[in-house]
Amino acid sequence: MIGWDNFARRLPGRVRPKAESGERRRGSGQPPALRPPRKGLQALARAALVGWGNFVFRHRNYLFPLVLVSLFAAFRPQFPSGSESLDHWLDGLGLALALAGQGLRAAASGYARVMRSGKDRQVYADRLVTEGLYSRSRNPLYVGNLLIVMGLLVIHNNPWVYAIGVPFFLLAYHAIVRAEETYLRNRFGAEYEEYCRRVGRWLPRPRNHAASVRRLRFSWRRVVRQEHGSAYAWGVTALLLLGNDTLAYFSYAQRPGYLNALLALLACATGAWATVRGLKRAGRLND
Repeated sequence: MIGWDNFARRLPGRVRPKAESGERRRGSGQPPALRPPRKGLQALARAALVGWGNFVFRHRNYLFPLVLVSLFAAFRPQFPSGSESLDHWLDGLGLALALAGQGLRAAASGYARVMRSGKDRQVYADRLVTEGLYSRSRNPLYVGNLLIVMGLLVIHNNPWVYAIGVPFFLLAYHAIVRAEETYLRNRFGAEYEEYCRRVGRWLPRPRNHAASVRRLRFSWRRVVRQEHGSAYAWGVTALLLLGNDTLAYFSYAQRPGYLNALLALLACATGAWATVRGLKRAGRLND
């Protein structure tokens, strides 16, 4: 019995089947008709990443705390190797990471006025910030945020929290950065392209940091005004995690001194936050 392909080949002037037409294109070096070009797929992937970044940017004040609270509630903290003393060292490491992140945020905010909150919950910039720490890294605030989040994950210490939380926050901040880069490239054009050539996206390139801030004025008022909310939020979270870590294995009667110290620190942090809020509303922290 003659198949369709053989039959079609024997008919003069008839159109060949699509499969054979595709084979002819491959033979001539052209891609098959139904295969999308690789650049098209890359463009779609970039567009999806930018769209996700804009969504996360818009809802990050609710999305990030929700993810963290869900992870901490779903997975019980664990002592490394079952040792409480090792857990204290791990808690110290987590606090050090978070403090390093807060220090980086403070340095970035103190040397440059940055509108990272956007406008109407959308990515926005009224100028291209390139001074201070932004002459070493294009995203020092986000590097600081990642250090703070990683510190909190280390304090809680659960393998599932690491497995879910680390990739989620890395991808979320990467998507936000890509969305901001798209906006800045469209708004500032060649000026932003030149800035990207000079400065890395995340890690600073080897350079004299003192020279990049020598002529800049550091504003402690701006640091306190802009950073007191985030510092209070992660500080309270860290204290609650430390308390929860202890109560997961011991009763209050077994660790009263440690838990009372955490409560005292929580009260002091809340009082300091309320004081700064009052000063800010009174205009006492304006530059």
